[in-house]
Amino acid sequence: MGMVFDAAAISLIVTIVLIVIVLAVILTVVPVALWISALAAGVRVSIFTLIGMRLRRVIPARVVNPLIKAHKAGLEVTINQLESHYLAGGNVDRVVNALIAAHRANIELTFERAAAIDLAGRDVLEAVQMSVNPKVIETPFIAGVAINGIEVKAKARITVRANLHRLVGGAGEDTIIARVGEGIVSTIGSSDSHSKVLENPDLISQTVLSKGLDSGTAFEILSIDIADVDVGKNIGAELQIEQAQADKNIAQAKAEERRAMAVAEEQEMVAKVQEMKAKVVEAEAEVPMAMAEALRSGNFGIMDYMNYKNIQADTSMRDSISKVTNDKQDGTKK
Repeated sequence: MGMVFDAAAISLIVTIVLIVIVLAVILTVVPVALWISALAAGVRVSIFTLIGMRLRRVIPARVVNPLIKAHKAGLEVTINQLESHYLAGGNVDRVVNALIAAHRANIELTFERAAAIDLAGRDVLEAVQMSVNPKVIETPFIAGVAINGIEVKAKARITVRANLHRLVGGAGEDTIIARVGEGIVSTIGSSDSHSKVLENPDLISQTVLSKGLDSGTAFEILSIDIADVDVGKNIGAELQIEQAQADKNIAQAKAEERRAMAVAEEQEMVAKVQEMKAKVVEAEAEVPMAMAEALRSGNFGIMDYMNYKNIQADTSMRDSISKVTNDKQDGTKK
């Protein structure tokens, strides 16, 4: 009897353990608690649909909980839409939150557009919030030069609102800042003087705002306000100074070129003088030879030679006297 009782007890314990294991497996595969929560919230979800989600590697809680939230908010969203968006790699909870926010703010936003915005990599909830509460984008100081050559620096504050219809494929904040900067530079550059820009800074905002800079972007520009205007450098004067310096350098280069040419010509003349002196010396060297030939041939007598020597001595004496006189005069002047 004891052995029979022990065998029955062991069999009962094994059965209970098996039942617990089977229930654990069933509860793991079948999210019964989530199914009960959906029924309590008034959302009809089949238990087989939840099992199918498990088989499709979809976490049921990430689909059913947003579905309950959307149902409570009065949105017409099906479980198939949410599951397909989840399988596409989207954030189901964020899309539902954006739809609820848009519904509360009376903003027209369909599930397809919200899902497309989310799959495009943009924060759809932030976009809806920006549609309700516009965002202010502040540009850095943007410098422009007026016609009179004075630099003017301006900083603008751009109030934008998200455009949900252009959010997919539309340009971002960097494009808005670049276009506004280009408009500010163009407006300052078309002004006759910097004083007009300082007197009427709203002229910049009005001109820039009228150009429709938000086309093709994900935003709608509500206003452009000039926050600060400052006067910079005198670009025109600096350019004139640089031009004058460049002209001066060119003139100096040309003068140096002419000086070099003059020096070269002077050296050439010195060389020519030396050449002529050499020819004179060569000619003078031929005089004695000519005189000797004249004496031999009888064309030049001894008396003629003596007269020639006397003339040379007289000329040398005159040169010496003239040199001494000039030196005395130079000493007297000093």
